[in-house]
Amino acid sequence: MNRTILVIITLLSIISGACSSRKNKLDHKDMIPEKELTSIITDLYISDGLLTLPRIHHWYSQLDSLSVYKEVIEKHGYKKETMDKTLMYYFIKKPKKLIKIYDQVLAVLSEMESRYEKEVIMMQSKLSNLWKGKDIYSIPDTSGIDSTEFNITFVNPSSYTLKFTVTLYPDDQSVNPRMTAYTCNPDSIETGKRHYIKTINYIKDGQPHTYSLIINALKKSDYHLRGLLYNFDNLQDDWGKHLIIEDISLTYTVAAL
Repeated sequence: MNRTILVIITLLSIISGACSSRKNKLDHKDMIPEKELTSIITDLYISDGLLTLPRIHHWYSQLDSLSVYKEVIEKHGYKKETMDKTLMYYFIKKPKKLIKIYDQVLAVLSEMESRYEKEVIMMQSKLSNLWKGKDIYSIPDTSGIDSTEFNITFVNPSSYTLKFTVTLYPDDQSVNPRMTAYTCNPDSIETGKRHYIKTINYIKDGQPHTYSLIINALKKSDYHLRGLLYNFDNLQDDWGKHLIIEDISLTYTVAAL
């Protein structure tokens, strides 16, 4: 017996006690439309899952599961008796159609689960991303500010990875386009010794290229990383810029001390 049939039988055993009476005529009159039925069953399935969570179960501790299911059905504008009648009609007269409806429900739930997992991954990625600058730099900027300067403070002794994607278009007129960065101590940001990190040179072909930079900040004191995501050797100001910097992330691995 497949999962869909098991789900059907389980739901029928929960909500359709009233349908065992012979007084309930199994005809198609006053039935819940298929689209609405799919939505109701989907919500019932979600409610059943939520009731297994301790906090939600505590909130509904004074109600039995049948009362919760009744509340879900009524929120869709139907009575429990109508739901019972509709399910029994399909179960007895159109079982294959009922299986198809449940397959649609499972497809909706699967899509919701997939979307939720993607959102969780995105949220976890944002939480672990230490980058505090813009999410994307599109140059020339409509605001007239084309600066890609950054200044990051490293508090924990770690190995940091700065990763980003650059699309540098062929009509960009920058000379020697690149990313430059250096580290320094916080008490001498402007005047102290700078430790320059290897330069990353960009490819000017209009295609996105992903670059990464590893910075080992192993000192126990605060450490600064400063630089430009877009640097160049042009001496004049009147020349064309055209690039996009995106997917910027700064992550770290705690160093063993």
